[in-house]
Amino acid sequence: MKDKIFGVLQRVGRSFMLPIAVLPVAGLLLGIGSSFTNETTIATYGLQSILGNGTMLHALLVIISKAGNVIFDNLPIIFAVGVAIGMAKAEKEVAALSAMISFFVMHASINAVLMVSGKILADGSIADGVLDGTIASVCGIQSLQMGVFGGIIVGLGVAALHNRYHKIVLPSALSFFGGSRFVPIISTVVYVGVGILMYFIWPAVQNGIFALGGLVTGTGYFGTLVFGIIKRALIPFGLHHVFYMPFWQTAVGGTMMVDGNLVQGGQNIFFAQLASPDVTHFSADATRYFSGEFIFMIFGLPGAALAMYRCAKPEKKKAAGGLLLSAALACMFTGITEPLEFSFLFVAPALFAVQVILAGSAYMIAHVLNIAVGLTFSGGILDLFIFGILQGNAKTSWMRIIPVGIIYFLLYYFIFSFLIKKYDFKTPGREDDDEETKLYTKADVNARNTANSRQSETDGKQGGTDDEKSAAIARGLGGKKNITSVDCCATRLRCSIENPELVDEKLLKATGAVGVVKRGQGIQVIYGPQVTVIKSNLEAYLAQIGDEDEVDRPEAAQKSEQSATDSQPEAGVSEQMPAESVQLQTSSHILYSPLKGKVAPISESPDEAFASKAMGDGYMVMPEDGTVVAPEDGTVLFVFPSKHAIGMKAADGTEYLLHIGVDTVKLDGKGFEVFVTDGQQVHQGDKLMEFDLSFIREHAASEACMVIFTGLTSADSLNLTKEGMVNRLDAIGEIHK
Repeated sequence: MKDKIFGVLQRVGRSFMLPIAVLPVAGLLLGIGSSFTNETTIATYGLQSILGNGTMLHALLVIISKAGNVIFDNLPIIFAVGVAIGMAKAEKEVAALSAMISFFVMHASINAVLMVSGKILADGSIADGVLDGTIASVCGIQSLQMGVFGGIIVGLGVAALHNRYHKIVLPSALSFFGGSRFVPIISTVVYVGVGILMYFIWPAVQNGIFALGGLVTGTGYFGTLVFGIIKRALIPFGLHHVFYMPFWQTAVGGTMMVDGNLVQGGQNIFFAQLASPDVTHFSADATRYFSGEFIFMIFGLPGAALAMYRCAKPEKKKAAGGLLLSAALACMFTGITEPLEFSFLFVAPALFAVQVILAGSAYMIAHVLNIAVGLTFSGGILDLFIFGILQGNAKTSWMRIIPVGIIYFLLYYFIFSFLIKKYDFKTPGREDDDEETKLYTKADVNARNTANSRQSETDGKQGGTDDEKSAAIARGLGGKKNITSVDCCATRLRCSIENPELVDEKLLKATGAVGVVKRGQGIQVIYGPQVTVIKSNLEAYLAQIGDEDEVDRPEAAQKSEQSATDSQPEAGVSEQMPAESVQLQTSSHILYSPLKGKVAPISESPDEAFASKAMGDGYMVMPEDGTVVAPEDGTVLFVFPSKHAIGMKAADGTEYLLHIGVDTVKLDGKGFEVFVTDGQQVHQGDKLMEFDLSFIREHAASEACMVIFTGLTSADSLNLTKEGMVNRLDAIGEIHK
């Protein structure tokens, strides 16, 4: 039950990310436009001749401000569409259109009931006795003030209807209206009823929301502390978006009259005040839910990064320094804290507990000091500059962040240094030889760096079956059939899967992930800010491969499904055979070269992802010609559509990948000719493929060919007995099992 609830909350949380993602650009437009059209700002910096009323720049900035403000004014419908897209499992565009229609239908229905009941008069005015602020204009329709909750109600409901009915089959006479066409129809009918119900239900809900908001705000600074602690504590579970969004966007975070309009939610209040020319100081009661982030994101966590670097072993300081510096800079400039937090979360939960308490207290301190700096997404330097410095200290008290931040930097540095040394926490740079106690292996770090350095290549791909990273992620998640949904937030790939036991965390980390969070059927893979590209590529990859394709199935899943033909007979034999026979059978696996060329250890590969053994141990061959043969009897598991790689399985079950060249996936099969197909049985010496060696040398990063053994365990060891020039089918080494 707990896991099911987590899965639902995860899906709801990720659905919020699409509408939330538009807030930074809206906030920047509104912030820049309002800042440089403010008469006080113009006078302070002596910019009347450039930005004064009547100038071209002033007119342009007014337009920019209005463009940003319209997004905040219409957040309810943006959330309706965004949540529907996020929660829909397929044909998301249908869900989006249905949500927009349903949003209008619901509010039109509410408007009609309000008019029938006499709360809205014939001339459009609001009747006497109606509580101020409870009725407002929503996309031009006078309706109950539901804020983004109204959008969320529509988005969640439409998504549920869509997921249930988008494949419905109607009788022949009505078949035109079946399938996805039925979704907007049923949604319209349902939300007429929802609109009527909301007239009776929402006032009570509204009173409850106001009461909850009053409870939070009524507890003063203590309430702010509790908010901050809870929000940071939810970071490992990826549920912080679900928690803070009501405080930012609804009456739970407070209400305020700004320029004659009732505004709900801390962030909405800030931006309404930002657009108002009459505000002398932004409300710290509204910004209490985010102003404190500047203290620990710009100052505190970088202090923790410095502590971890100083505590690293001398021989590992260089590697740890690069990792921690990039994470600290991301935290300071963008407010993305997860790379830093996950660098110590799993290896030292006590440090994360310290982070939660210190970060939570920063929210309270900012509230106490009347610091009122807004933000769009997270508390980085950019938001501090636009919504703090540019607005002036008189309005924001932003200068108080600096001395408090310095204190926080020192607190984080000394507390983290003390605890790391005292308890010998295995933070980056302090790992020992026991893999179980390490957050990152050397391969993990190299793999992540490689993934980042090759992101431009990934950006250019359409994410089809030629996307090796997507294929590895799919295998790590248990294969296509195990993946029920794919989405992401700012830093996490969020997936729902059928069988959690098929998830391979080690393989996922080898793709560049800094952490994996498993809660029942909800899986979160932390990649960092580039996760949106990874998610898009993975979706495209899953859409293009066949349902029966075994490429995306992990070894464990394949083995578990071979009960009739493979696993069970082998198990039976092993039970019947003498121990010495089993020992003889599994003691070693002889390696034969599939190519003519120079053999070398995989660590000498020009591709760091292979050299680091992130994908598995193996060897490299610098080819002398373009003929590749089967090194032993076995089965062709798969051939990449780009023809640059072939997956093989030997007769004894050993699995390996034949990968021709470096970055040859981008050639889209040019220069390759393959002579085998998926599932084909081959014998030693059978020709598998030919490639144009000159073409590969000219158009690829390297002609180096890799043979990677993907299913080796920590107990297996690969030894090369021959290096240098070899012929095809020469014995070059063995795998000891």
